[in-house]
Amino acid sequence: MTILTYLTSHYGRLECRREVPSFGFTRERIAFSLVLSTDGEPVACDDLRLSTDGRNRGGGQSMAVPRSFTRSGIKPRPFFLWDNSHFVLGLGNSPEGTEPSAHPARAGAFRDWHERLLDGTEDPGLLAVLRFLRSWTASRFRRAPFSPALLDRSLVFRLLDDVDAAGRPRFLHDRPAAQAAWEPHAIEGDRPKAVCLVTGQVAPVARLHPAIKGVWGAPTTGASLVSFHQPAFRSHGKVQGDNAPVSEAAAFQYGAALNALLAPGSRSKLRIGDITMVFWADAAVHGEAAARRIEALVGSVLAPTGPPDLARNGGCPDFRRSWEWLDKSAGAQAAALGIEPRVRVFILGLTPNGPRLSVRFWQEVMAGALIDRLTAHWHDLRIEPPAWKIPPSPAALLYAMARQGRSGSAPQQLAGDLMRAILTGDRYPLTLLVAVLQRLRAGEPVDGPRAALCKAILQRAAHRHRRGSANQHTDPAMEVPVSLDRTEFDQAYRLGRLFAVLENVQRAALGRLNASVRDRYYGAASATPANVFPLLLRTTSHHLKVLHRERVTRGLAVWFK
Repeated sequence: MTILTYLTSHYGRLECRREVPSFGFTRERIAFSLVLSTDGEPVACDDLRLSTDGRNRGGGQSMAVPRSFTRSGIKPRPFFLWDNSHFVLGLGNSPEGTEPSAHPARAGAFRDWHERLLDGTEDPGLLAVLRFLRSWTASRFRRAPFSPALLDRSLVFRLLDDVDAAGRPRFLHDRPAAQAAWEPHAIEGDRPKAVCLVTGQVAPVARLHPAIKGVWGAPTTGASLVSFHQPAFRSHGKVQGDNAPVSEAAAFQYGAALNALLAPGSRSKLRIGDITMVFWADAAVHGEAAARRIEALVGSVLAPTGPPDLARNGGCPDFRRSWEWLDKSAGAQAAALGIEPRVRVFILGLTPNGPRLSVRFWQEVMAGALIDRLTAHWHDLRIEPPAWKIPPSPAALLYAMARQGRSGSAPQQLAGDLMRAILTGDRYPLTLLVAVLQRLRAGEPVDGPRAALCKAILQRAAHRHRRGSANQHTDPAMEVPVSLDRTEFDQAYRLGRLFAVLENVQRAALGRLNASVRDRYYGAASATPANVFPLLLRTTSHHLKVLHRERVTRGLAVWFK
């Protein structure tokens, strides 16, 4: 429940910035608005897919409407004061593409639902909706202002000439009377109360958790982060959300916060391989400005497309990836970047799993520790000459493991493994090294990025090995050498040097062969050195005798000994 707890806390911050809807409302894309007169007559259909400058918004205008919920079965429930054309008009596109298909049952459910909720209302706008629903027939769709573009689209209502305090057109669900009518129904039915596992308060338990939208590869209608679909996931005869009680308010808040982080254009969302990653900072202790600077830093250093543009970043600082500040101390790095190292940062990686979402990684870390881990990651990748002009993003490293440089062909599992290693500072999984070597064996070029990634994987593993070594000659901070190291006392390293000498002796004595010592014994020497090296040393003694016979090579034989 840790993830849900911090998302619920983040909702409060977003609500103060008015970036999430209030409890009982959700943000949806609405395509059209039906403009009604006070007697319920439709006088216009506003196309909300077009912005003020005439550009197409695609699915429509994003707005806060009375909350949606997951619908299934042959009798799905309608929404309040908005829905698709199947419910509002009782019509939809026909599979044959001729006359619209009729849905009288859904239109009747929509009408009955509003008759129940708006019973006794005296608000002119709500009365206009009731009059429209009572008089509506499918045959009226052939008249103006209706058009086939409305079919299968989301629709809202607006009273003619109704505007808000700023003079902008106001929709019916934004009228105070509509919000008052909806408030008792914001919580789903007569739900039993229990102790919420997120807030610790006794409150009505959410039966179904909100749909999360914006994860790459997941259904466009959304996927569930929390759900209990199969009997194996249930306990003590409980169904759905009763298995792990989360209050209606907490479920709404974490869903709204996560959907805001995943919304199109969000600066807190990145895609790495098949993973959709979101991140945010805690503003409770050090304030909103400090949290925004940390979020801008994380977005810039991990973004696949490079640093953010200051003009398009809402005035946030423009952090640029460079090698310069990596050589500074930890305290100097935080000062140079102008960030508070004690701000907590949360990073969540999600992938689709059918109608549900899987958490690939979750990291809660202080900003200073995150900078240290990123610095260590980039230091491990540095080679001479540099493989990149600026420190590479995690997504850029996937190209080293992809066929012909196409990132989509990289093994999908590797993106999560790589990101987890970067964020935790743990060793890189050896599957990354295997993937790079497979590309090299397939004939891909040995370029700088592949060499840098191999060096980083080996170096981080070597650092951890040296920290746990009892050998007094090992230095935990020593990097993986790129040339011969005569002071290395590691047994495997010294056996490798010996193997190279034995191969050179054979080449000097016998010349070029079809199968050298390396071709015949490299694998066996790596796996069972105690069995192979005595055999190789006996064979080498014969090669040295060949070198001794010739005056020209006699000195070389002495050097090899």
